[in-house]
Amino acid sequence: MVLEDGLTVGGRPLRDFYETVGHGAAYDFMFSLIGERKIAVEDIRTMHRLFYRQVDEARAGTWRDRPVIVTGSGYVFPAPAEIEQQMQSLEDWAAARRDELHPVEFAALLHLKLVTIHPFIDGNGRTSRLVMNLALLQDGYQLAVIPPVCRADYLSAIRRYQLQGDSEAFVSFIADRVVESEKEILRLLHIPFPTEK
Repeated sequence: MVLEDGLTVGGRPLRDFYETVGHGAAYDFMFSLIGERKIAVEDIRTMHRLFYRQVDEARAGTWRDRPVIVTGSGYVFPAPAEIEQQMQSLEDWAAARRDELHPVEFAALLHLKLVTIHPFIDGNGRTSRLVMNLALLQDGYQLAVIPPVCRADYLSAIRRYQLQGDSEAFVSFIADRVVESEKEILRLLHIPFPTEK
């Protein structure tokens, strides 16, 4: 309703409205990159800038300038001085490994690496999901939709990677979400999923 009709939702903070409108702009930008099949640091910054600029224009699309703590994670994120180099390493990793990995595994690992760098003061999860979905779309897959009911499993799999270096649970989780998204689209089109009878 916010994006299609411009209607606000009663009782919700104004920040939620700004984030929703900004997320719509970032989503549109993500779709403009589908044909490029690359993940660039500047595109990541642009996505963040688009969805965060009405919330905090000064920090939108800029690397964080102070340490962050994510409640419940127990992980120590990189210092601000390390972010630029780590983001460039992420871009280099994406260019070098993309054709070596299955597209869903690549997208999931890309998300994990970005959210673990945590380059922005806020909005790192949303940015990581946008970038992951961009990688999936560029390789012909559907979006990996993570509904609220799956949030605990999603966060648990991220923490497992950050604290133990184990990406298997997260890759499996994202693969399941891609399959469920594809099933949902087929259901909406009244087409049976190939394994269903």
